[in-house]
Amino acid sequence: MSETASIAPAAGEARIEVPDHAPHVLVVDDDRRLRELIAKYLAENGFRVTAAASAAEARAKSEHFVFDALVLDVMMPGETGFEYASAVRETSDTPILMLTARAETADRITGLEIGADDYLAKPFEPRELVLRLTNILKRAAPAAAGDAGPGEEVRFGPFVFRLDRGELRRGEEAIRITEREREILTILGSKANENVPREDLSGAGVALNERTVDVQINRLRRKIELDPANPLLLQTVRGVGYKLVGER
Repeated sequence: MSETASIAPAAGEARIEVPDHAPHVLVVDDDRRLRELIAKYLAENGFRVTAAASAAEARAKSEHFVFDALVLDVMMPGETGFEYASAVRETSDTPILMLTARAETADRITGLEIGADDYLAKPFEPRELVLRLTNILKRAAPAAAGDAGPGEEVRFGPFVFRLDRGELRRGEEAIRITEREREILTILGSKANENVPREDLSGAGVALNERTVDVQINRLRRKIELDPANPLLLQTVRGVGYKLVGER
């Protein structure tokens, strides 16, 4: 029988038992009621959940647990969700789903520039949160080692990207990329040297416009180009989209 983790119930509610092997999600929101509702709904849908009321509390909990994903509120007192996400991205590629009461494009762009994987505006349907979280976790899951065959990697400059694993390397060094960056590289790498329309890169997560796709491309260029302002590997195709110059 598998071990389980328990979610403490509110008065009159049954305890929710969650298997230890379930994805472990850190929910960070200063709104206690919403934080508890999110934690309860995620637990009911098979996630292990740890909750924090602030970035400082989230940082403390991260010293003791390894999380599979973060659900992070943008507008928190003190250190904001944007600031905390930026700090997380310096050392981790853990998937981040950001929550906000504001739906302006500028906020989505800021989150994506920082490296968030998805974005959900409040109020939202709990089921949509579960679906988005499930999707980014699926994209983050590595393929089994040894499954790759010829043609399942693309080489560009000094880099190798494994299409089957979503793994980017420069020699023996693993290059840290977000799930959205991995998704974009997979699309471009599977069509190496072909023109790929912007709309094909918009993904299945947060609704993206052309500007937010450009933001993701610029982030990738800073990781793979010697001169991101004059890219040689990840080129702009005017009026169409982008092209990854490489070989499979």
